[in-house]
Amino acid sequence: MVRQKIQIKKIDNLTARQVTFSKRRRGLFKKAQELSTLCDADIGLIVFSATGKLFEYSSSSMMQLIEKHKMQSERDSMDNPEQLHSSNLLSEKKTHAMLSRDFVEKNRELRQLHGEELQGLGLDDLMKLEKLVEGGMSRVLKIKGDKFMKEISSLKKKATQLQEENSQLKQQSQARLNEEGQNVIEQGHSADSITNNRSLVNSHQDCNDSDTSLKLCLAFPY
Repeated sequence: MVRQKIQIKKIDNLTARQVTFSKRRRGLFKKAQELSTLCDADIGLIVFSATGKLFEYSSSSMMQLIEKHKMQSERDSMDNPEQLHSSNLLSEKKTHAMLSRDFVEKNRELRQLHGEELQGLGLDDLMKLEKLVEGGMSRVLKIKGDKFMKEISSLKKKATQLQEENSQLKQQSQARLNEEGQNVIEQGHSADSITNNRSLVNSHQDCNDSDTSLKLCLAFPY
């Protein structure tokens, strides 16, 4: 039986795409390891998934391989500037095309999360999308609850601080009233002392006047 040839194009089904990526990535890394072992070759692979997750394989040190590639590229560019310019343009075009595809794909997934463009999704995709939405809502509710608890804790601290400040103000006010009352009492005592002293002085003067009158009467009898 002739095996049907798989058409190489982007897989629209999100779940099928992720399954295929996982299988092909493992196969690619296995082939790279076999090639490195069989041919004593330095091999480095860097793969980013559609979600931006990094996967890498290197037969030795990845940093050493990258540095070796950089040095080789610099030597090649010095030997052939036109080739370097053409290579840079091609790389920029590929990068632009990749970013454009990612932008379109991410926008489509975002619209699906908002409940749009769901007609073309299968049951598995819809169930997975539902889990994503539920997971997102759970995280939103958790963060919301944490923020509420922080706000409540902050308000409790402010209330305690206000109570302490109010208590201090009451104590200061009571101390001021007590001090003013003591001053009034002391002033009252001082006024009474002055009044009593004046009374004694007047009484003494009256006595002197009486004595003087008595002496005059005795000196000049009628």
